Amino acid sequence: MASVTLDKINKVFGSTHIIKDVDLTIGDGEFVVFVGPSGCGKSTLLRLIAGLESISGGQLSMGNDVVNDLPPRERGVGMVFQSYALYPHMSVYENMAFGLKLAKTDKQTVDERVMETARILQLEELLQRKPKELSGGQRQRVAMGRAMAREPRILLFDEPLSNLDASLRVQMRNEIARLHHRLGSTMIYVTHDQVEAMTLADKIVVLRDGRVEQVGSPQTLYQQPATKFVAGFIGSPTMNFMPAELVQSAGKGCRVRAPGLGELDLPQDASHQQSGARLTLGIRPEHLRLTEAQGDNRFEIVNVEYLGNEVYVYLEPRAGETLLIHRSEAPSHWEVGQRVALDPEIEHVHLFDVEDHALMIDERRDVA
Repeated sequence: MASVTLDKINKVFGSTHIIKDVDLTIGDGEFVVFVGPSGCGKSTLLRLIAGLESISGGQLSMGNDVVNDLPPRERGVGMVFQSYALYPHMSVYENMAFGLKLAKTDKQTVDERVMETARILQLEELLQRKPKELSGGQRQRVAMGRAMAREPRILLFDEPLSNLDASLRVQMRNEIARLHHRLGSTMIYVTHDQVEAMTLADKIVVLRDGRVEQVGSPQTLYQQPATKFVAGFIGSPTMNFMPAELVQSAGKGCRVRAPGLGELDLPQDASHQQSGARLTLGIRPEHLRLTEAQGDNRFEIVNVEYLGNEVYVYLEPRAGETLLIHRSEAPSHWEVGQRVALDPEIEHVHLFDVEDHALMIDERRDVA
C-alpha cells in the first residue's frame, strides 16, 4: 500500500490543456473516487497515475518515491479497465497468472498468489473455465483478480462497471466495497456515475474541465457543496435552483427575496455582497415542503412520479424557468394540475454568488 501525492499536475495534448494544476493527496489505504461529466479529465488523470500517459508538468509521488519517469510496471499499480480484456483462449487461472509469469515470478509463488486471490474473489470453482463460460460479473472479478495477483501498492479502476446491467452493477459495487474493507488497499476509482461515487468512496474528487472543483467525503459534498456545479452534480434528483436577490446582509446571516417564496432569513454570510446582488438559491428535493397554495406563492404540479417507496413531484415555476422537484415518502396526495405553495427548510437552503461559489454559514450566528 502507498499514499499518492499530485503536486501541480498538468497534461497537454498538442494545443489542448487537459489536466490543469491538479493538487491532491490520497492517503494510504483510502478509497478515492474521481467523478465528473464526460471530458472533465478523470480518466486522463488516472492514466497519468498509472504511467500510461506522460506528465506534462508537476510532480507525482507514491509513498516517498517520485514516479514521473517510471514505467507502469515499476510503479506497483494494478489497473482494472472498463473492458475486461481477458485472453479468450486462456482459463481463469491462466488469465490471473499471466502478469506474474511475464514478471518471471517462480511457479510456486504464482500458484500461491492466484489461489489466494481466487479465494478472496470467490473464483475457486471457476479457475478452469474460459472467459466465454463466465457471466459479466464473473469476468469483471477475473479482471480484478489479474490486477490483484500482482500485489500492487495501488489498485486503479477505470469505469469497471459500465458494461454491466443495473443489477450486476449493484452486486459488483458491494463486492468492490467488501474487497477494500478486507484488503485495506489504496484504491482510486473513476466513474461518471455519482451513485457509485457516493456508495464506494471514502473521499470524492469532483473534476470539471481538468480542474479539481471540490474534494471531500460523500456526506460533505452532498451537504456542503462548495460550488453550484458540485451542488447540481452530486445528488439525484439534482438540487433545485432558483434566482434570488439579496435584500439585507447586516447583522447575522442575510435576507433574500426569491420568486414565489417571498423574503427568507438565511444563516449564510453575505457581508461581502451588496444589497440587490444577484444570487442563486439552492434546495434539495427532500428539503422542499409543499403546502396549500396561498397568495402569490403558487406553483403548479405538472407531473407526479411514484417510485414505490418515494414520490417525485414536478413543479412548474414561472414560464421559461427549470422545473422544480419535491421528493417525499409514499404515499402522496398531490395530483397533476394542483396548485401548491413551497416551504423550504431554511437550515438546508444553499446560496451561491454570481461566480457560483457557495456562501458559507455565518459563524457569528447564534446556534439554537
